[in-house]
Amino acid sequence: MDRMLRNRKAIVFFVAPAFVLFTVVLLIPILQMLYYSLCDYNALKEPVFIGLDNFKTLLFEDKTMRMALKNSLFFMIFSAVTQQIIGVLLAVMLTNIRRGRNFFRNVIYLPTVLSSAALGLLWAFIFNPKFGLNYLLDKLGIQGPLWLMESDGFIVLPMIVIAFVALWQYVGQNMMLYMAQIMGISKDLYEAARIDGASDTKTFRFITLPLIKPMFITSLSLNCIGSLKFFDLVYNMTQGGPSNRTQVLATHLYEQGFIYFKYGYSSAIAVVLLVLCLIVSLIIRKGIRVENYEM
Repeated sequence: MDRMLRNRKAIVFFVAPAFVLFTVVLLIPILQMLYYSLCDYNALKEPVFIGLDNFKTLLFEDKTMRMALKNSLFFMIFSAVTQQIIGVLLAVMLTNIRRGRNFFRNVIYLPTVLSSAALGLLWAFIFNPKFGLNYLLDKLGIQGPLWLMESDGFIVLPMIVIAFVALWQYVGQNMMLYMAQIMGISKDLYEAARIDGASDTKTFRFITLPLIKPMFITSLSLNCIGSLKFFDLVYNMTQGGPSNRTQVLATHLYEQGFIYFKYGYSSAIAVVLLVLCLIVSLIIRKGIRVENYEM
């Protein structure tokens, strides 16, 4: 191994494919996006450099952008809090049962591997006011709300409904991550705690929680970045409506780029989204301290 590490040709040989793939798939598109964000660019003419005009319009004149930013931040905070808490609780419960563990784990995890586009259409049908959930409520004499059409409130009801659907779909992913971490904790630690008279609550607080903190950072980072980039369910359930009240950053980017063909403007939205993801990742990495424990 040491001989191979001293061989520069071998290092270049093994690193080059990954570097080329990284450059072509990630680095070059990011650089193009940064350039186009500074241009007036659409499908009918060549890019024209306009400086920061797209960002000025985006931040100070675009009301839909402010709505999309508010909804994306709400969705990120809601998902981060609910999915982490419920994911940990489900992981702890399933690792402490013997019978039926695989069944419940597969049932909870199943929505994660299903198509978000298909699930979005399914839930849009369920919340349809004419023949969905409201139809059943009407049979019981209950007047159901306009689940995906209500437009009043700081955070509108359709956005809350989408957030709960996303919680149902993705909580299994967090549960699986925490289960993997918990099952890697030495059983000797729990046995020693029980011998010392520690209750299940104290065992969870002083053993389980500290030892799953590294996975908490990973899970929270994936959760927050995924929430900021969220697109599928929103687009398939509401298309950003009613009246743009459920627009998020990804749907606004899609609308500007692929419906109105404002490639420069949509690139500016993508830059804002990229910066937000980097800031959130940095806050999580720097704000949560992880101690190294022997397991």
